[in-house]
Amino acid sequence: MTKALRLAARLALLPALLPGLAVAAAVALAASFVSSLHGGPLLLYALFFGIALNFLSSRPATKPGVEFGARTVLRLGVGLLGARITASQVLALGWPTALVVIAAVATTVAVAVWVGTRLGLSRAKSVLAGGAVAICGASAALAISAVLPREKDGERYTLMVVVSVTVLSTLAMVLYPLAVRVLHLPPALGGLFLGGTIHDVAQVVGAGYTIDAATGDVATIVKLFRVALLAVVVAVVSWSFAAQRASQAQEDASSNDGRKPARQPLLPWFLWLFVAMVAVNSVFGLPPAVSQSLNAVSRACLVLAIAALGIKTSFMQLARLGWRPLALIVFETLWLALFVGVAVLVMG
Repeated sequence: MTKALRLAARLALLPALLPGLAVAAAVALAASFVSSLHGGPLLLYALFFGIALNFLSSRPATKPGVEFGARTVLRLGVGLLGARITASQVLALGWPTALVVIAAVATTVAVAVWVGTRLGLSRAKSVLAGGAVAICGASAALAISAVLPREKDGERYTLMVVVSVTVLSTLAMVLYPLAVRVLHLPPALGGLFLGGTIHDVAQVVGAGYTIDAATGDVATIVKLFRVALLAVVVAVVSWSFAAQRASQAQEDASSNDGRKPARQPLLPWFLWLFVAMVAVNSVFGLPPAVSQSLNAVSRACLVLAIAALGIKTSFMQLARLGWRPLALIVFETLWLALFVGVAVLVMG
């Protein structure tokens, strides 16, 4: 099938996607309204509101659009995250701070794999939890899950990770600034601790600027550097599980009239989009209005994707995953806080 025919086939499917996308968009709008009115984590609201509509996940009218929102819209949102990062922001950190952040990310993922396998979790699920804690919470969990091979309860496990890291990030936003004040850390070190340990970007901003503007600025830049490492981590994860994904594609082809499976790209398209956005923003400098618009679109895509993922699952399905995923994420969170905290004290 030529590219033109494939494009025509996809366009013909658009009407079938509209009902499910409309439901997911309505859930996302409701979550945004509640979050703006009462505060609280937007993604968590979208997830819970979506779960309340789980009965729509199997309806023929809404299922295609929900699936599209949970996959393609999700990938677009992750790709556009690159619009908020520039190379100059990373260079402004200095090499000691950059090394601390890189080591924190690497060791957190490694510890997650080591602990997760001992808790009986698969390597893929351990990597997913480790990347979510190490980089940027829910956004990282969604990005990494997109390049992992399919597993039983894989989507429900991803949602469990999203819920856990969001709740822990909210708690950290409240508790970690208290530690910064008790230790009388200067803005450079206080910002490193907050930006290097709290999972979600919004919570980092909230925690940093509750102390002072200087600490908030450093914390935000450190956090954006962690977000920039998402491209590296996703690329490594994609390469590590390439053989397993190819094997699954071969199995799918053998059960589908023996047609040759499509070649699995080493790097998914949304990662190329992420890198391209960082490069354009670094070289040319996106106008503030454009950058803010792209960030808003990225956020909207991620909220819609979370809503769609919520529609696809239920509280009973989440409960069946047991205590091990939560225990792993709590352990990783403590490890990350300890690692960066010790590094901050040594640098001070």
